Amino acid sequence: MAIVWRPSQEYVERANVTRFMRTHGISTYEDLVARSVADIAWFWDAVVKDLGIEFFQPYERVVDTSGGVEWATWFGGGSLNLAHDCVDRWAERTPDAVAVVWEGEEGEARRVTYRELRELCDRLANGLASLGIQRGDAVGIFLPMSPEAVVAVMACAKLGAIWLPIFSGFGADAVAQRLRDARATLLITADGFPRRGKTIPMKEVADRAVADAPSVERLIVWSRLELADVPWTAGRDVRWDELLAAHPASFDTRALDPEHPLFIAYTSGTTGRPKGAVHVHGGFLVKIAEEVAYQVDLHQGEVLFWVSDLGWIMGPWEIVGATALGATVFLYDGAPNHPTPDRIWDMVERHGITTLGVSPTLIRALIPAGDEEVRKHDLSSLRILASTGEPWNPEPYRWFHEVVGGGRLPIINLSGGTEIGACFLSPLPINELKPCTLRGPALGMDVDVFGPEGEPAPRGEVGELVCKQPWPAMTRGVWGDPERYLDTYWRRWPGVWWHGDWASVDRDGFWFLHGRSDDTISVAGKRLGPAEVESILTLHPAVAESAAVGIPDEVKGEAIWCFVVTKPGAGAGDGLAEELSTLVAEHLGKAFKPSRIVFVPELPKTRSAKIVRRAIRAAVAGEDPGDLSSLENPSALDAIGEAVG
Repeated sequence: MAIVWRPSQEYVERANVTRFMRTHGISTYEDLVARSVADIAWFWDAVVKDLGIEFFQPYERVVDTSGGVEWATWFGGGSLNLAHDCVDRWAERTPDAVAVVWEGEEGEARRVTYRELRELCDRLANGLASLGIQRGDAVGIFLPMSPEAVVAVMACAKLGAIWLPIFSGFGADAVAQRLRDARATLLITADGFPRRGKTIPMKEVADRAVADAPSVERLIVWSRLELADVPWTAGRDVRWDELLAAHPASFDTRALDPEHPLFIAYTSGTTGRPKGAVHVHGGFLVKIAEEVAYQVDLHQGEVLFWVSDLGWIMGPWEIVGATALGATVFLYDGAPNHPTPDRIWDMVERHGITTLGVSPTLIRALIPAGDEEVRKHDLSSLRILASTGEPWNPEPYRWFHEVVGGGRLPIINLSGGTEIGACFLSPLPINELKPCTLRGPALGMDVDVFGPEGEPAPRGEVGELVCKQPWPAMTRGVWGDPERYLDTYWRRWPGVWWHGDWASVDRDGFWFLHGRSDDTISVAGKRLGPAEVESILTLHPAVAESAAVGIPDEVKGEAIWCFVVTKPGAGAGDGLAEELSTLVAEHLGKAFKPSRIVFVPELPKTRSAKIVRRAIRAAVAGEDPGDLSSLENPSALDAIGEAVG
């Protein structure tokens, strides 16, 4: 594949990572990556110094693996608090700088300075303490993306409470399951919020969840919509505005051990209950600040917007990353294409957003609206495009690069996970890029591609993505279940983190992802990732998006079934199905010709826009789909069932 983007000298000179390299006498990207993993203690100590991260008590050692690599600890002997670095220090240094910009789906907008953010956080921290919340208590945060979500996150951090980010679109059962698992004693929620013009009744959902989570004693309610008929439980429920007004705007942020738990991020499992990934103050702060500084190259005075929810790891990532650098985070609590398909591009123009992060699925959903919906807006404020969530297909990648970015911006395509707390792979703004590439290892991440027996895979071959050394933001286990943590990530190859992603490195050293290894399709013993099939399907002008899955087959072991959403106006029928099957066979070989093309109105997705292929496969094959609480549109599975008969 040809290079599609080369950094200008301006990009190189302005990049935060260029400053870091020159400080340490590093002249090339390859040397930077190699040095960052050759001595991880040196690298992460150098990051702390370069980004000016403040510890109340300096640490004595950067990393300690005496308890085993699986249980590595970081910044031992020191003390800090993430909220001090993200809020307090900027309230002192740049009090009038904007910390948060928010826009609601109905068009209302607010701006919160660092001075105002600290005052709100301190009032809430005092309020939480008055309700009996102590260091180590778990607090659920079930809020739409808003300044209040940032305040809740940082107030809990100031106090040393452990926050649970919960998807704003969850039903009561999913919320209750997480509250029970963490034994949360308090839940912060809203009366509701708009989604595609309809009201999502969060308080009603919260009430049902709390009824099934006996550890929860109090409920704080923010009047997002100022609804008049919100159900209320006297003695338990507290109004957000009244609580903040009743307490002082000054709170002594607690000095904490860097290993003190910060939040528990729940990730859906293929079987069983969701896993609670435990993230801590020191490691999450340092790693996320490093990624936002060096990967998406954010500076003070710039605005970062990742189309996300607090319940997806990119929600905490954008909030912590932007504020750790004294920059601005932009939050939006509505549907990204409502009320018109140009909503995102309109917000970029009006708010001067400089860094825009999306999922490939979102871009595929926006493409059918046409190029003009993008081009009628002035997107000149953008400096960086970014993406994560799943592998790209070439055509949507090119559209994002050429139509949205005008060919002038890099796509920082990064990949990690909830349990990683960060990224395994990511380009830097100083890199040349090929379509769909992640370029190489994220700095300080000793990643590799392994073959079936745990040996490094040859260049060009697809294998398992692994990491051979610890990193600061890795989960400190699965909450309440250390054996599940070890079984899931460490016991396939002892001392090596196995993540379940297919990856490859081409002859030029560019890295690519090929989907989840548990989504792998095996046809007559030949394996391929669903992304390989889906990328070919999107070459057809009638295809908006698709999902390829392996369905049990007596002869082949598995047969390829493709579930296809067509573009508006495209006719779906036997003729198109045959065209698509033939197209796949022409590109991948006759052995991989799909056995069936199924046209569906939508694909099952999470709120973070990931297609849940295992749910499709389970719906067709009659298998256990595992935890589906993160699905935004479970009705899509009903439609798939009807379509396949």
